Amino acid sequence: MRSSCLRIGICILAASSMVASSAIAHAQTVRPLINELGNPAKGRVEYVNDSLFPLNVVIEPKSFTVSETGEISYRPLDPSIHLKLSTTSFRIQPQQTYYVFYEATASQSPSWFVIYAAFSGFPFRTAQGMNVRLELPHTVYLLPKQSVQKADIHVSRAEFNPAENKVVLEVENSGDNFGRVMQTMLLYSNKKQEAPGFPVFPHSARILEVPLDQKAEGENVPVDVSFQFDKFKVEQKLQRAGSGAIPSLASTNTPTSNSAVPMQDAQKGNP
Repeated sequence: MRSSCLRIGICILAASSMVASSAIAHAQTVRPLINELGNPAKGRVEYVNDSLFPLNVVIEPKSFTVSETGEISYRPLDPSIHLKLSTTSFRIQPQQTYYVFYEATASQSPSWFVIYAAFSGFPFRTAQGMNVRLELPHTVYLLPKQSVQKADIHVSRAEFNPAENKVVLEVENSGDNFGRVMQTMLLYSNKKQEAPGFPVFPHSARILEVPLDQKAEGENVPVDVSFQFDKFKVEQKLQRAGSGAIPSLASTNTPTSNSAVPMQDAQKGNP
């Protein structure tokens, strides 16, 4: 089971806008952000209220779909997923922690869903007079014992665009199992640039655009990209947009027996 923790400053959510408020000085916490479990599964979510006032919390599970470019679409929980929560609403006191326990099963694996916690009861309103509501996610993956295989992963695009000073990557998962890129790394001749990890869903593709830290010119040009999975690594030579491969490092699909580098969540919007 993998998990990570997300700490988010409170945002002001209005009907059609988001505005900042100087009255917000504290933050709420949900952990873990992501749970990768078996099927069936038992889990726990920890909610922390770091503010100086009590808050009301309402729990709502949802199913979701992630597009090729990473946009997330939510919908009511799929009938194939059976979820039992210890509670669906509670009040959390200032500087206190509250735990929600759950049991989940799905008719097939892999399956995934998100448990959203909506915080309300903040003692202030937006400039438009709207009440404040903050939603924090806890994403659950119900996975089989089998994991994605190296043969299922295909890098269909690894393109360096000098005009826009960015790299465009496209990774496909042709298998039946869920996979996660723990870390993406752009490889130069004498340095590296880290990029976000991301999930790769079965029979799906994921496109990632990576802006370069510095202007790419001369020898300061990325030549390879590396995708670190849990049990293997995939490396691919970059192609210049409208041209051929960038000459430099050798490029191979490289298996590894080492544990993956922990994901630096930038998903960290990534589910």
